[in-house]
Amino acid sequence: MNVFEKDKKYVAGTYARFPVSIASGKGSRLANEDGKVYLDMGSGIAVNTFGAADEELAKAVYEQMLSFQHTSNLYYSSPCASLAEALCLKTGYKKVFFGNSGAEANECAIKVARKWGEEKGKTEILTLINSFHGRTVTTLSATGQEVFHKHFGPFTPGFYSVPANDETSLAAATSEKTAAVMIEFVQGEGGVNVLSPSFVSELFRLAKEKDFLVIADEVQTGNGRTGRYFAYEHYGVFPDVVTTAKGLGGGLPIGACLMGEKVQNVLSFGDHGSTFGGNPSVAAGALSVVNRIDEALLSSVREKGEYIKKRLTGKKGVLSISGMGLMIGVKTPFESAKVAKACLERGVLVLTAKDKIRLLPALNVPYDVLDEALDVLLSVLEEGV
Repeated sequence: MNVFEKDKKYVAGTYARFPVSIASGKGSRLANEDGKVYLDMGSGIAVNTFGAADEELAKAVYEQMLSFQHTSNLYYSSPCASLAEALCLKTGYKKVFFGNSGAEANECAIKVARKWGEEKGKTEILTLINSFHGRTVTTLSATGQEVFHKHFGPFTPGFYSVPANDETSLAAATSEKTAAVMIEFVQGEGGVNVLSPSFVSELFRLAKEKDFLVIADEVQTGNGRTGRYFAYEHYGVFPDVVTTAKGLGGGLPIGACLMGEKVQNVLSFGDHGSTFGGNPSVAAGALSVVNRIDEALLSSVREKGEYIKKRLTGKKGVLSISGMGLMIGVKTPFESAKVAKACLERGVLVLTAKDKIRLLPALNVPYDVLDEALDVLLSVLEEGV
């Protein structure tokens, strides 16, 4: 059997995969088993921060694995502690909990909010319509998209959603029972929707007035994706809790829940745990990623994001463009899945987000690769798919 047949026979059918088997890659170029090269404008859904076959990441992980690959959280390990230190020093947060994914990071944030609000009778968590916070039952409860809810109820109670950028609905929905409001500053799976500054400002005003936490889900937007280390920095605010994953590991499974001063000591012994959370090998790799996300790289991400928007604006088949940095949504008059398929056939891998094409290239994507990929996308749109 070839890889397609094996996958179909033995792997749970939870993914509508494109008919491509990736065999190798370097940077923003991937190759299938026949040697056909694809330009990667998805980076594993914002995961491969520095592209495929990142040598610094590989070296860090390899050296750690030669020392010891894993120890349980009953013991200390330097990579875990050093990664936590690097994240706190870079962002100003006080404590970090490590898990294996964005969903786990969000689970931790929810538990922090629930425990923080317990004595105050604050049990409700508000999220936004079109949000996406994970696929566990509780993070699905937080996700403001009914399409993901089918088949899996009953859900964890205490979650409610309001429209993004609707300040009146936000104010009406928050109360003395609100423990936290959980948001994505740029909704990824929801359509690359950017929160307005006025909405964010009102949220933080309400949080202070009504005494609830603000949780920033930066699973996709974090680690330089929007041109700042975290997307909240574009708004001049500081959430109480931040979750991140994806690009943090550069291709390895890791999630992190960062806690600010207000909640840094909420979790105590036995409140939460993860067998592989803070795994030394993964933490060593993540540390190599975090240490390379500097202002020079972030500036280039902002510049490349503006370059993409400039190249696409006003072109045939481009109705609108949204997003920040190298997290771009392109609305077209065509079905997004058909556009993605047509790009794939011409050697460019793009993603979709509802009715938009989503571009999430590696943060160090070269301009020549961007130009070649954008040429293909524009030709597909010009020809009408």
